Amino acid sequence: MPQNASDCLEVRVTAASRGEAERIGATAVGERLAVDAQLVAPIESMYWWAGEVQRSDEWLLLMKTTTGRFEELARRVRELHSYEVPQIVAVALAAGTADYLDWIRRETSPPSAG
Repeated sequence: MPQNASDCLEVRVTAASRGEAERIGATAVGERLAVDAQLVAPIESMYWWAGEVQRSDEWLLLMKTTTGRFEELARRVRELHSYEVPQIVAVALAAGTADYLDWIRRETSPPSAG
């Protein structure tokens, strides 16, 4: 039976290269800002920038975290990213299995003070 996942997010980031996506994902998971990182695939993006339509080959990176860790994850992605304005967007998870959602919450919990 699915469990409410309103406090869990999938964060979507595009990166200029596979290496940049790997570095961002590995750092986010290593620092427990995200429970996982998936390099989905190379993609071709079209977007408005600097007064004209641009096209770029990019990599799509998906990460799962909680709403409570999103701002810290976004801040860290910006520190590691080569873009002036990187795509960092979160999509709320509507539902999931209890064990998977508990894993996201447990593994992204900030370290206890003490």
